[in-house]
Amino acid sequence: MCGKFVIKLLKQIDSAFEIERGSWEFVDNYRVLPTLQVPVARMRDGQREALMMRWGLIPFGAHGVPTKFGLINATVENLKANYYWRGPWERQQRCIVPAVGFYEPHVNEDGSKQQFYVHLVDREVFGMAGLWERSIKPDGTEVLSCTIVTLPANQIMASVHNEKKRMPAVLAREDHDAWLKGSPQDAHSVLRQYPDGLMVAYPVHKRVNSPKEPNDADLIAPLPGPTDLAYKEKLRPTPPA
Repeated sequence: MCGKFVIKLLKQIDSAFEIERGSWEFVDNYRVLPTLQVPVARMRDGQREALMMRWGLIPFGAHGVPTKFGLINATVENLKANYYWRGPWERQQRCIVPAVGFYEPHVNEDGSKQQFYVHLVDREVFGMAGLWERSIKPDGTEVLSCTIVTLPANQIMASVHNEKKRMPAVLAREDHDAWLKGSPQDAHSVLRQYPDGLMVAYPVHKRVNSPKEPNDADLIAPLPGPTDLAYKEKLRPTPPA
């Protein structure tokens, strides 16, 4: 799953997602948490639109009231069948959630958890596949919300996120069009594991878990110790005999 991520308002963010209308209004956030407003790209009237949405999908018929389940992640295996994901999927309400990195927990041998920060080596900013929904409050206020699609982890992410072995569906840049405006078959085909060799994961300080701690770049600073590569090798699963 993906429960925390990082986003920065970079100069190249509009061009990275080929935004044609709208704009994003946010500040650099090194601990994006559920229920916050997050930047989203979607198709509207044939153009790519930038806008902000609540992270944590609110179903169409919920009258703007969040469910008790959070709905921050949609599993790729259940997009067509799950009660909450089926509607947005069938209506082709697909979106992209920009990020520069995300966090996942690793369960240690003693049962404690160590947060890891994950980012890409080939792009500073990337997009995670998402679904969006529109719900109307009794007073007529429109609430736009989104969820991030997750899938089975690749090898390095399975080693990091070793409890649930999931990862967000990180999109290749050339797959943005297929996800946003392709047929359901084409869109589903781009939901695949991002290559291990293009991802870096390293441990970060536990204060990333506390909203009371400063929200700054120190949250993604690697802990003193082995290099990223050393941790990668250490966490790789042992091949079966």
